[in-house]
Amino acid sequence: MMDFDEIKQAIIADEMNVSYTQQAIDPLYFVHKEARLAIVGQAPGRKAQDSKLFWNDLSGDRLRQWMGIDRDLFYNTPYIAQLPMDFYFPGKGKSGDLPPRKGFAEKWHPLLLEQMPDIETILLAGSYAQKLYLGKDRQKNLTETVRHYQDYLPRYFPLVHPSPLNIRWLKKNPWFEEEVVPDLQQLVARLIK
Repeated sequence: MMDFDEIKQAIIADEMNVSYTQQAIDPLYFVHKEARLAIVGQAPGRKAQDSKLFWNDLSGDRLRQWMGIDRDLFYNTPYIAQLPMDFYFPGKGKSGDLPPRKGFAEKWHPLLLEQMPDIETILLAGSYAQKLYLGKDRQKNLTETVRHYQDYLPRYFPLVHPSPLNIRWLKKNPWFEEEVVPDLQQLVARLIK
């Protein structure tokens, strides 16, 4: 069984990531033996990759607000692991960032999660994370999956992605911030005590 450092070196050496490695771009994620909560999002954006700090953008600000924690705690606690679906910025597309590369999370997440036996809950931020982790157990669409979040607890907590592109979704679904966010904040407070 590989340890965290060996896994990181394997990620860096992986042929799939050679173009990033050649540019001296390190994989962007955070793991710790004491982690109790893991956040699975899409992939680092350009700003996050350039700053070498995950969720370092407006999406991260909203996510922290939903979780009920500040930047300092978010970045400095061992209890929150960060496992995006891809550890590298995938590039720009027509309507935002490109999706995470297929096969990346499937390859690396199990190895990293194996090293974090105390993970109780995995936040699934967005449809890519929900598709991988919930598979056929998802509801007919993201809205219904998030609406039925309690069905997936305690192992998973599906969320809409906190991207500014989802403002319209949030306005159409006020129940999310009224009902789901308070439960998320309670869960986070309990797990990071």
